[in-house]
Amino acid sequence: MASRFLRLSVFIQKYRTPLLLVGCGGVFSAKFFYHVFPDHTYRKLYQAWYKGKPASLSEKLENVFQEVLKDSAVSSPKTFSAFASFGFLPVGAGVPWLPSGAQIGLPANFNSTTEEPAGITNRTILINGKELEWDSDLGIALKNSLVFSPEAQKFAIAREVARLGAGGPVFHAAVAPACLAGACIYSVALKQIFGLQAGSIIFRVGVNVVALGLGVVSYFMTSDALTQWLDYSSDHRAACLSSDYAKGGLEFYEKILIRNKTLRSLMGPKGQEMYTPSGNLFPGHLLQLRHTTYTSRRDGILNLLKNEKV
Repeated sequence: MASRFLRLSVFIQKYRTPLLLVGCGGVFSAKFFYHVFPDHTYRKLYQAWYKGKPASLSEKLENVFQEVLKDSAVSSPKTFSAFASFGFLPVGAGVPWLPSGAQIGLPANFNSTTEEPAGITNRTILINGKELEWDSDLGIALKNSLVFSPEAQKFAIAREVARLGAGGPVFHAAVAPACLAGACIYSVALKQIFGLQAGSIIFRVGVNVVALGLGVVSYFMTSDALTQWLDYSSDHRAACLSSDYAKGGLEFYEKILIRNKTLRSLMGPKGQEMYTPSGNLFPGHLLQLRHTTYTSRRDGILNLLKNEKV
């Protein structure tokens, strides 16, 4: 057993660079794969269905989508396409410079208005095992928070266009391989600093564990920081298109906060674990050190309007 471990150690030491390149390439491919073929991965996951068939996007939303692409000055509008998605907020995947392009899912409630909330109230929503009563006080509050003005809808779509157009998925996929390479650099540097290159194998294993831990911490910190930067950048680019887009962004985040506070009340203890009293989300797990809050995103757009930069 010891001899096998020693042979493996010698093999890794000898082919360290090629193995690192293959490992980084594999991690990047795994993280980026579904953005290469969004039609067969992401779209199938988020596609809305109606009577056993994929729901089609309404002509109204298709027109809104094309208006946003025009306002965003997208050089090749055909590289972006929209589809009908489930849920209540837009989603997106892919990058426009790949053959499959970028896919953005638009929810049915974007068809809804205060006078005609069919895209909302015709859905059955179960909360804590009970069907939501849309006519109740909390049901009405939730319904109102899911109806967005045309300006808010355009902002939400423009935000996704900006994120995908800036290569957000590529940046996210690059974090893991970069941190893997960093862990290897940590390992080599620590061994050289403490003179352990030819030392006891136990100490070298210990250094490798420390380096791996540093790589994991680096991954979560870098991933959170990148997410925040992309979120703020996408919001800024969408809000700077015009004052109408900025006002729509303000409404968009205000309604998300209202929705989350309403869900916090409806869901009871589970809602208190998921949403803060202000309507922000708690981090999804203990290793998520920072989270882009909806209040900060709203305040960023509010500052743009106050400074009259849009």
